[in-house]
Amino acid sequence: MRILVIEDDADLAQFLRKGLEEERHTVEMVADGETGLMLAVDESYDLLIVDVMLPKVDGLTLCRRLRERGNRSPILLLTARDSVEDKVAGLDAGADDYLTKPFAFTELVARIRALLRRGGPHVGSRLKAKDLEMDPASRRVWRGGKEITLTSKEFSLLEFLLRNRDIVLTRTAILERVWGLNYDPMTNVVDVYIRSLRVKIDRDFSFPLIATVRGVGYKLEASE
Repeated sequence: MRILVIEDDADLAQFLRKGLEEERHTVEMVADGETGLMLAVDESYDLLIVDVMLPKVDGLTLCRRLRERGNRSPILLLTARDSVEDKVAGLDAGADDYLTKPFAFTELVARIRALLRRGGPHVGSRLKAKDLEMDPASRRVWRGGKEITLTSKEFSLLEFLLRNRDIVLTRTAILERVWGLNYDPMTNVVDVYIRSLRVKIDRDFSFPLIATVRGVGYKLEASE
């Protein structure tokens, strides 16, 4: 699933990223509530993991604002506060579940599975572009009916391209969303993985889907 983690504790954030990616989720991370709110409004996520005590916009306010806008993505709150009143406040703000710090990662994973089983606006929906199809839930990809095997990072890159099909994406934007905000902007890792994807989803087919926009970046062409 595509998960947005909004957490300002850098060590905990990296711990969550590593563990969730090992569980084969696609993870995006931000460190403040204001940025997290903008992303959650503009993008589609299967789950939000939100710390309560955040800079700029706190977690409870973020939950309320999302629900007021009609966003129904599942929200799991993380907090050091464990009183009944705090839990009630979080749930009343629109959160779906509440996990108290410190927590075992296995419990977090179990709660995520439970939330995703309940379903949401994006859970189970397939992504398509011409004869290319992706199922984010099972992490499977087909082109022209032929199943294609991708690595975890190839899958995350293709998912980002599919979710933004027909939009030119800069290398910096791809780095931030697929590899993390602090990744070295001078690396050529994006170009390397684009070449790898092209071998798998373009080379043996009658027309290419991934286009290079010279001097800018890449886009996945979905329009006829």
